[in-house]
Amino acid sequence: MRKKKAINTKIGTNIQAAREHAGYTQEKLSEFLGLTPNHLSAIERGVSGASLEVLEKLCLLLGISADYLFFGQSDADDEALVLARQISALDPKRKEHVQKAISAILTLSSI
Repeated sequence: MRKKKAINTKIGTNIQAAREHAGYTQEKLSEFLGLTPNHLSAIERGVSGASLEVLEKLCLLLGISADYLFFGQSDADDEALVLARQISALDPKRKEHVQKAISAILTLSSI
């Protein structure tokens, strides 16, 4: 059995916390990431490290910063920033639908 690296354990713990906060199961998030649930579980437990590509996708999908992943602190406390990151990670068609819905809501709220 491989020895866990402290950095992998810390990042894994932060990933798990962000995933749970966002309401994702390991199965659903691993599907979005193109990983198996077992691989995501190993990352969260610090048994495996995550590639930079996976870390980037996690930041976008979970609406968190790299600072949060590495240090447990985030500039993503601002809800608008979290939403913006989540919207930017959507495919173009879904992004367009979300933007139209937000525009409609904002128009209604200004009446």
